[in-house]
Amino acid sequence: MLVKSTRFVRSAAVALAAAASLTLTLPGNAFAIDHVECRGGENFLKIWSHSDGRDSVDCYANKGRIGFGGWWVDRISTGNNDLIYYDANGDSVKINRWTDITFPNRPPKVDSIEIL
Repeated sequence: MLVKSTRFVRSAAVALAAAASLTLTLPGNAFAIDHVECRGGENFLKIWSHSDGRDSVDCYANKGRIGFGGWWVDRISTGNNDLIYYDANGDSVKINRWTDITFPNRPPKVDSIEIL
């Protein structure tokens, strides 16, 4: 009887260790921010920016963080995304979804953006 109990405990311990190792190694809900094509009618994060005499309009989807290259941001439309932008001064600014904001006088120089 003692042998059966020992085998059961050993088997249970091995099963538990295997389950724990799979939980730690298998990816869960992974999210990666994507630079996407801007299309009318979509609720993507949309950012108007400029740098070195060039203008750009970029759209993003999905949760995550991505570098923005230190471009000056003129306008942000968050769509259905909550956003944090990280500026060159080391500050972080959260902007709630469904917000359209412009920076006509003092645009922030943005190092990275994060969709929450």
